[in-house]
Amino acid sequence: MERPPNLAAAVEAAAEALIGVLDSATSRHTVSVSPTQLRVLSLIVSHPDTNVNRLAELLDVVPSSASRLCDRLEAVGLLRRAADPRDRREVRLIPTSAAESLLRELQERRHRAVQAVLDRMPHRVQHELLLALLAFGQAATVATPQAGSDSTARTA
Repeated sequence: MERPPNLAAAVEAAAEALIGVLDSATSRHTVSVSPTQLRVLSLIVSHPDTNVNRLAELLDVVPSSASRLCDRLEAVGLLRRAADPRDRREVRLIPTSAAESLLRELQERRHRAVQAVLDRMPHRVQHELLLALLAFGQAATVATPQAGSDSTARTA
């Protein structure tokens, strides 16, 4: 089967629409946390035992920028720092229960928003979309270069 010439444009447009749906669900939340701060919290939750240097690597920023982001999250009660029990010279970043609750609620809101869009699509098209997204994800994983291989650290 030949690829339509506008397939990449259609994927970009769909990605923009998805971002709009997700952003809309996120922006209706009552806590004023920036998208960058939400990303930091998500990274810390998905990478236990993270310290500021590892967070800086994950964000592709300098450690001082990562530390300032953590300072802001700590100030609003969404993050705490604790000595690593294996090496007390290291400081681990730990999301608070408020952060975990916030992320869980946002994930549920976003899931409902995406589901509302999917519910407006015929079931056959939903199934085709699922197969296409799985194939896209697999192809992207194979084709994606390692993070940080061609860029220098930036500030956040």
